[in-house]
This record gives sequence, C-alpha cells and structure tokens, in this order.
Amino acid sequence: MRVMIVDDEDLARAVIREYLGAYPGTEIVAECADGFDAVRAAAEKRPELLFLDIQMPKLNGFEVLELLEERPKIIFVTAYDEYAVRAFDVHAVDYLLKPFSRERFDEAMRRAGEGAPGEALDRLVREAHLRGKPLERILVRDGAHVHVIPVAQVEHIDAQDDYVMIHASGKKYIKLETLAALEETLDPKRFVRIHRSHILNIEKLARLETYAKESRIAVLAGGTKLPVSRAGYEKLREFL
Repeated sequence: MRVMIVDDEDLARAVIREYLGAYPGTEIVAECADGFDAVRAAAEKRPELLFLDIQMPKLNGFEVLELLEERPKIIFVTAYDEYAVRAFDVHAVDYLLKPFSRERFDEAMRRAGEGAPGEALDRLVREAHLRGKPLERILVRDGAHVHVIPVAQVEHIDAQDDYVMIHASGKKYIKLETLAALEETLDPKRFVRIHRSHILNIEKLARLETYAKESRIAVLAGGTKLPVSRAGYEKLREFL
C-alpha cells in the first residue's frame, strides 16, 4: 500500500513512520508538513492511504481533501476532538487522536484495510464545513496551482451547471461546486442569493435599479449588473 503522511509536526510524522515499519507491505511515498505540499504530492504520488492532520498552517486537512482530484483512504490525525471525531467511524473512515498508542494505530490500519473512500467521505467534508464558522476563504484548484480567495474580495458568484464562476478583485475563477452547495458555507450576513444563478456580496452593492414592473437589477460598485428575482429582492430588503 502506498502511504503518504501529512502533518506539520515532525514528531507526529516520525511516530507514524515508526509504526508503519511493522507493516512490510506499505511504502511511504511522501511526507508533507503543510497543505499546499500535500495537494501537489498527492497528485504526483497518488497514495492509496493518507494520514492527514486536521490543524495545519496554510491549508487545513479538510481544505486539502477538498482540493484532491483523487481521494485515497483517509486516516485523520488530530490533537483536538472539536470536529466531532466520533462521527468519523460512522462514515467508514478513521481518526487518531494525539497522542495515540500503537494499538490504536493498528486498529486504524485495520479499518483502512476494510474501508474505502467515496460519498461518505464527501459528506464528512461537507458536514465539517457546516459545523465550523462561515468560510473565510474559497479554494480553487487550477491545474497544479491553488488559488486562495479571501471572501472579502468576492464580488459575486454565478452558477454554471455543476460549476460556479467566482468574481473577485477583477478576476474570474472556475470552481467545481454547485451554487447551492457553496451558498451553505458562506456567511448569510454578507452573501445573498439574489437570483437562482447569482450570489451577491452585499458589501459590493452600489444600488438597485428598477427596469420593469417589479423587476430589478443590482448594480455593483464596479458597474456589473445582476438580475434580482422577486425572492432575491425580499432577501435584499433585510439589508437595505
């Protein structure tokens, strides 16, 4: 089994490396100390099993998972249980709560041998986002590059089938995610679904214009105009 270890703590990586020594059928193909390196290494090395820390600089573990094109089996590693780690068992993935024993490590390896990545892990990532605070940044993968977009810079977001087009600081970014799914993770005090195809950052709104009976358009500070549905206008009224 091809294994990759991602943890910003040298000691934690060393412990996992030592415990893996008892498994002659495993090969450590990469070790990474931050999320950006992990995304690049996973694309290149294609591990079958990933030991993934949750609390890391630059990108956390859930953000790394969001950016992976291919999902290996995952064993989460964390020093905190604030992410409701007990729920991981239900989703056919495992976790190691630091500090962990060799016996607990062996149990995780057994479960990794039985389990498989899939929709359950996708649901876990989504639920982790929803349990946390509203997104403070949006991650967009562009080939080997990762764009980190602070939500404060986002002007509006448009639906394009299963993708969204994010407009931020005069640039456009395509992300594989539905508008409804992204809306769930955004701060409702800042972002408003003004139309079935558009989400608006209320801070970027310059004015509303009426162009027909009960039909309105939102004019952004930069001059962009977006249609506003009747339901979207009712939401906007709460901010105006």
